[in-house]
Amino acid sequence: MRLSFIFFLPLLFLNCEDTQSKKKSEPTNLQVKPKQEQPIKIISNKEAEREFPLLTSKNAMEFFLEYEKHNKENKVRITTDFGVIDILLFDKTKFHRANFIFLTKQNYFNNTQFYRVINNFMVQAGNSDDKKTARKRKHIGKYLLPTDTKRGYKHDRGVISMPSGEIDNPYKLASPYEFFIVQQLGGSHFLDGDYTIFGKVIKGMEVIDKIAAVDTDNADWPLKNIYIKKVEIIN
Repeated sequence: MRLSFIFFLPLLFLNCEDTQSKKKSEPTNLQVKPKQEQPIKIISNKEAEREFPLLTSKNAMEFFLEYEKHNKENKVRITTDFGVIDILLFDKTKFHRANFIFLTKQNYFNNTQFYRVINNFMVQAGNSDDKKTARKRKHIGKYLLPTDTKRGYKHDRGVISMPSGEIDNPYKLASPYEFFIVQQLGGSHFLDGDYTIFGKVIKGMEVIDKIAAVDTDNADWPLKNIYIKKVEIIN
């Protein structure tokens, strides 16, 4: 069996062939002080520059090769509507680790969703139908990462892996914004060799099981949205 993932605009969906997304201020009686004019801040060209280049498939590998040298973090905490999941990222898959750390530091995953879940198989996350997510992607860039499948890792229960990014993608280049976690007891080893495993759950598999068990529609989208509240680096 093979796992294929399909893009739909404006929201990306990834599908499997074999199986089975004001407060109003109270008025006060306080006297308002006259507004003082604030000095105009002149933004220099240096301040206006991006903190990182707009990423493309042409420059992403070079960027992450340098990025991973200076950003060695390898543990993240995913806080969801169902609880907390801690993940260890593997040093051997350095580009994929660096990519996940980079996106975490950019707050990309915050308020994205577990948008596709298949009980007894996997849960998939990192996307959303919120326009803010699309704007984040536009700011970061459009790029794919090469697969890195010869590190000895298997799609055992609890591993985090990166899906392919496009239908017309014979080399199964990875979509950097999404990820899936294998929930199946005994693993999903038919995926081995096609998708890059870059980490594993070290705490919170019971949360994965709860997410996988929710009711879904015919496209495996949970009937009630399941949000990632935040992703943060931990020690």
